[in-house]
Amino acid sequence: MSKGGINYRLVIFFIAIIFAVGFSLPTLLQTQKGPKISLGLDLQGGLHMLLGVKTDEAIKSKMKSIASSVKFFTDNNDIVIDELRISGDIVTFTLLDGDEEKHLDNMLKKIQGLQIKKDKLNYTLSLSNKEKVATKKFAISQAVETIRNRLDQFGLAEPNVAKQGVDKILVELPGIKTIEEEQRARELIAKAAHLQLMSVDEKRADQANSMSEDEARSYGDRILTDSRTPNVKYIVKAVPILDGSMMSDAKVGFSNMNQPVINFTLNSEGAKIFGDYTAKNVGNHLAIVLDNKVYSAPVIRERIGGGSGQISGGFTVKEAHDVAIALRSGALLAPVKLLEKRSVGPSLGADSIKASMIALISGFVLVVLFMILYYGMAGFIADIALVVNLFLVLSIMALFGATLTLPGMAGIVLTVGMAVDANVIINERIRELFREGKSITKAVEKGYSNAMSAILDANITTLIAAVVLYAYGTGPIKGFAITMSIGILASMLTAILGTFGIYQYLMPYIEKTKSLPFWFGVKRVK
Repeated sequence: MSKGGINYRLVIFFIAIIFAVGFSLPTLLQTQKGPKISLGLDLQGGLHMLLGVKTDEAIKSKMKSIASSVKFFTDNNDIVIDELRISGDIVTFTLLDGDEEKHLDNMLKKIQGLQIKKDKLNYTLSLSNKEKVATKKFAISQAVETIRNRLDQFGLAEPNVAKQGVDKILVELPGIKTIEEEQRARELIAKAAHLQLMSVDEKRADQANSMSEDEARSYGDRILTDSRTPNVKYIVKAVPILDGSMMSDAKVGFSNMNQPVINFTLNSEGAKIFGDYTAKNVGNHLAIVLDNKVYSAPVIRERIGGGSGQISGGFTVKEAHDVAIALRSGALLAPVKLLEKRSVGPSLGADSIKASMIALISGFVLVVLFMILYYGMAGFIADIALVVNLFLVLSIMALFGATLTLPGMAGIVLTVGMAVDANVIINERIRELFREGKSITKAVEKGYSNAMSAILDANITTLIAAVVLYAYGTGPIKGFAITMSIGILASMLTAILGTFGIYQYLMPYIEKTKSLPFWFGVKRVK
């Protein structure tokens, strides 16, 4: 061991102190600038919701997509079919040219999980039971990811969105305090954001207000209302030309009248379908449908290439922004319904913070006093490492924009005890070497060496457990796992590297005084 002076361990420890204090101050002082830790739902209040997923609708949605694929394939290959209809989770149509049967069958066989029943040239398509189960499961996982993406783009700090049970989703939104914010968040979550481009039935367009739903269905049509004027209705073909699954982007823009609109862009497949359709239907109306409401139905003047379009519907800027978010994050395959809603008030958060701070401070003070009383200056050095450890935990969490929850604060409290555990092991090893008659320099050097295996084993096993908790836990458990993991890694730096560097720097003074009770709280045993 080198004696006295600045050493590389001490330099690294000082750098860690500067980093820890610098990045934790914005959180501690709540400054306007700088990275800060966000408080979770249980600490700052917010909205707790339990959502149910209507998984049966996902099957119907998939069958509509299959029907669109059949229509595009037959139109693109000049295969004539008649009476293409969707009835719940079944698609039916009739092939008019038997010579094309093999060509059509090859296309249908490529669709995974599709059951095909034929009565001569009459086709009935449905999904197998296995595919229905898979579709429902996918609809739930897709809903979780879609809702999470929407809330992230909405600007909420660390929303917790997780599957619960078989077909339920837990949503926790910290920081939601007003009724307006709550309503806007709920609408964004529940919005299906199902964009469809649909053909207007030109032959029956003037019967929109007189025709019944059943009659429209018999023609393979649907009756939809205008988004701004519910009295205005449109008769459209039930099978859409294309849907939002082929959309690549959606952004808020402004029309020539300076009104908010949504400009959308289609992917290469959607652009081709859109271009081919508009080329063959010049003079007809094209309905732009969002969540089963017609936002506009312009006349096609010419072929529209480039795969782009515009939705205008009298939006406010906020509404256009939220719709664009929903479109970008993807449509919900299955709609969701609110099963339970609970508002967590800020008073509960304040009580939780107060209780946690009492636990943290009291635990910290007790640990600090115990270390000093039992280990002397060695305990004081360990306490310095403990303080730096706490600052490091806060700074790293702030740097990565982590959210602090009540379990997370429990993790910090536990970290206080664990952070000194390494130094307890080291100090006990040093004491053992004193009892064997080793010199101070040798005892300190071999004390760290002998304690290293025990410290690494304990920390690595705890870190593995924390990683597993993070991988398989939900929001609050993840918060606990994060603070635990950061605390363990920080303690390795402060308790081992940092304190060893301090001993190296102070070794000339320790050797000079040779006061073992003062420095290590123990008398030499010969």
